[in-house]
Amino acid sequence: MTDQLSRVFAALADPTRRDMIARLTVADATVGDLAEPYDVSLQAVSKHLKVLEEAGLVTRSRDAQRRPVHLEAEVFDLMTKWIERYRRQAEERFTRLDAVLASLQDKDIPTTEEGTAS
Repeated sequence: MTDQLSRVFAALADPTRRDMIARLTVADATVGDLAEPYDVSLQAVSKHLKVLEEAGLVTRSRDAQRRPVHLEAEVFDLMTKWIERYRRQAEERFTRLDAVLASLQDKDIPTTEEGTAS
């Protein structure tokens, strides 16, 4: 699991990390800010952040005494491109299936020449 896409999906597999990402879409936050709603230690939150950081989803900077965590939104472009490719392929398959089903349905409808039992 060395490619970035695998690391990103693995990092987002955890609901706590997904929630942290959702909160970081609003604004940068410190580890303390991110830890606030959870009943876990700062060390546990730091471990979650390390996973997110290794996946390239967040970065930490230094702002005087603060170390804000920043969301790296560009990584979502990678995920979006991957998802979109497979969504398009699935949509094309469904479109072909719809066409096959429509042609089968057309064959099952009796024509006026064949008539129906009166």
